Amino acid sequence: MSLAQKIAIVTGGARGIGRATAAELARAGCDVAFCDIAASAPETVKEIESAGSRALYLTADTGERAQMEAMFDEVVSRWGRLDILVNNAAINIRKPLLELEVDDVAAVWKTTLWGVFHCSQLAARQMVNQGAGGAIVMISSIHAARGFPGSTAYNGAKAAVNQMAATWASELAAHRIRVNSIEPGWTDTPGERKFFTEEYIREQGRLLPLGRLAKPEEIAAAVKFLVSDEAAYITGSVLRVDGGLMLPR
Repeated sequence: MSLAQKIAIVTGGARGIGRATAAELARAGCDVAFCDIAASAPETVKEIESAGSRALYLTADTGERAQMEAMFDEVVSRWGRLDILVNNAAINIRKPLLELEVDDVAAVWKTTLWGVFHCSQLAARQMVNQGAGGAIVMISSIHAARGFPGSTAYNGAKAAVNQMAATWASELAAHRIRVNSIEPGWTDTPGERKFFTEEYIREQGRLLPLGRLAKPEEIAAAVKFLVSDEAAYITGSVLRVDGGLMLPR
């Protein structure tokens, strides 16, 4: 499954699913630009370059329109085009509704919702101008389909991302730009340690249908498939990669 000579942007690429995705696309032949605000970004650069691909890291906040415009301009200026966008950047603030502050919701939606809008619009405009099609993938979540308690803003944002993706898939099909979503289940990323202990993660993982949390690399493999020519007839779809977590029990 070769993506040789393709140019990709991955948001939130410094760790977790974003880092695994950047590395996976690089191994498939993509040159990869990514943005993040995490200190671990140099490690992603090393992984991309060790795969023989070009890497470009930009410190940028997806929720800031001007910063995203500058990032897309930089990528196109350096590499001449854009073929793939992976909207991975997201944050969650977990509080029950009765304790949730307006600023909490605004912060989650800035990255998890508005960031997706900014990047997708900028990518789509570039791809249309190029006239050669392209692929956009949303890293959504099973939170889009189930209202997990304590995640009002995140649940709503991910549901909205799915709806925006379906809308854009319809609008952009004539330009041969495919838009799809992936819904990871519980995935073993550094961000989970913000909310849970290692012991809790291990114990709860054993209770999942496949007996463990997903690996970021397994989500990345799904991304690679959806942006590849093997998925050339797939658009407007939602691919759930959750190890059966959403199955009835």
